Amino acid sequence: MASQHAVILGGSSGIGLATARHLLGIGFQVTITGRDESKLKAAHSALGGSASAITADATDPVAMRKAFVQIGPFDHLILALGSGKGVGPFAAVDLDTVRQGFDEKVFAHFGSAQAALATLSKTGSIVFISAVSAQAAMPGTAGIGAANAAVAALVPILAAELKPIRVNGVSPGVIDTPWWDFLPPDQKGMAFAGFAARTPVGRVGRLEDVAQAIGFLVTDTFMCGHMLICDGGVRLAG
Repeated sequence: MASQHAVILGGSSGIGLATARHLLGIGFQVTITGRDESKLKAAHSALGGSASAITADATDPVAMRKAFVQIGPFDHLILALGSGKGVGPFAAVDLDTVRQGFDEKVFAHFGSAQAALATLSKTGSIVFISAVSAQAAMPGTAGIGAANAAVAALVPILAAELKPIRVNGVSPGVIDTPWWDFLPPDQKGMAFAGFAARTPVGRVGRLEDVAQAIGFLVTDTFMCGHMLICDGGVRLAG
């Protein structure tokens, strides 16, 4: 595995950047992509310049096909693409924001994985990143939960269809990532304290928790068709 090449879409921050750091640490060649050039440059610098970086918008299938041509043959695809759209009470959530969430999450994962097939190794793997909102019945998450459930549904279907390429997924719980920066620091702290109190392991997740789960799915060649829930047990909370 040490000489293999992993491409991480959404690798300029959060889980994607942590995964890049983890895989570089165990000897992988890594390419990160992101649509914000300044964030991508900052991520490239944070990784010590040891990863390649390509600006590309995962919601644009044409751009992604060009990006994969530029990258060339590679071994593992990690889709760390997030969206915060579609959150709110079911009776009031705006359908346009739900559609935006599907564009940024479901169609970005779907189209990018399609675009990658021409250059992805047949002995390699794909890892989709969903979220625990797909498994936990949390009021106010119908829109975003439906998008994450759609991503999770791709895993067993594509594991059967794309064999021998291995297809797996990770469903993170409440993780301390920049996704939560829409909250003021005091509100974020209160929210995390509440989630930690409800989580069996007694804390919210760290980026490294999810990066290690992704790394496991990439490196264990007998793992296929699994959605690994990495949430500290928060989905079990009443």
